[in-house]
Amino acid sequence: MLKHKIAVIAGDGIGPEVINEGIKVLNEAARLDKGFEFGFTYFPWGCEYYKETGRMMAEDGIDQLKKFDAIFLGAVGAPGVPDHISLWDLLLIIRKSFDQYINLRPVKLLNGAPTPLKDVAVQDVDMVFVRENTEGEYAGSGSWLFKGKPNEVVIQNGVFSRKGCERVIRYAYELAKAQNKTLTSISKANALNYSMVFWDQIFEEVGRDYPEVKTYSYLVDAASMFMIKDPKRFEIVVTSNLFGDILTDLGAAIAGGMGLAAGANLNPERTFPSMFEPIHGSAPDIAGSGKANPLATVWSASQMLEFFGHNKWSERIIGYIEKILTEKKVLTPDLGGSATTSQVGDEIVRIMQSEFAAE
Repeated sequence: MLKHKIAVIAGDGIGPEVINEGIKVLNEAARLDKGFEFGFTYFPWGCEYYKETGRMMAEDGIDQLKKFDAIFLGAVGAPGVPDHISLWDLLLIIRKSFDQYINLRPVKLLNGAPTPLKDVAVQDVDMVFVRENTEGEYAGSGSWLFKGKPNEVVIQNGVFSRKGCERVIRYAYELAKAQNKTLTSISKANALNYSMVFWDQIFEEVGRDYPEVKTYSYLVDAASMFMIKDPKRFEIVVTSNLFGDILTDLGAAIAGGMGLAAGANLNPERTFPSMFEPIHGSAPDIAGSGKANPLATVWSASQMLEFFGHNKWSERIIGYIEKILTEKKVLTPDLGGSATTSQVGDEIVRIMQSEFAAE
């Protein structure tokens, strides 16, 4: 039997609440399937750990995580801890240390999910964003000169390497080819006359190896407009770290809200563990109230199952989420219901058992 070793960093705020429901669903899938199982090891890292120790994770945290097949992350962030500390000293250090250079975020309007867009059918919003995840605008390169003086200057460098751009663009081409979908590159070459011109050049170069893939290129501001006015024109999308971060939050807004926004940080070569997470943040204002929506975490669990090759279970879980959304009987307050976080998780497990028995 396959055993997948998972490091769990539940994190802050609603993180522990939603991660519990994701684990509940993963365990149930394994129990029903009987061909694989999960072993979960919990790490108490995050902002509370920082307040106690001055570190977001243990000093040898990366070494501790290396032995796992994947990481399941709840959420990071808390009042009293600067955002750049909570982000750079946990999430980004994991992404960079484990070369998780693919950030994969589905922007898909599920059956039953709400959308603020008018006259949009479910099938019109069905995108996958392939975001560069380890360099670009988030490389952490720059300088802070004459700090605190009238002539203070900060310099933030974007780092775009040929290797970094080519591998994420090639991954996106391969995905578009495998799924017989269009591929859209989003940049800003008219204003960013080095980095984004370079990005566009590599997109064109790699594209010569994929003549069967139909491609488009948009400036990021135009892409933002088209995501609202005509979302169906986007299928597979590849873009830089910053633009991908911003546009996928826009995507979450049009596809049901942050409570349905999942993300995977992949090391495709599997040299290091990959990491799966909901992208909604720690929401400290509702932490402990049972109001948090766990569906994004369940969706990220589905991404983990797909990564491990359990594609049928990955697809089934998306179907179970859609069943909950269409029935509208067990939903958290953000989706118009009154159910608690754990009740939603329990309902998914109930549906899993019922649907599996009927197969």
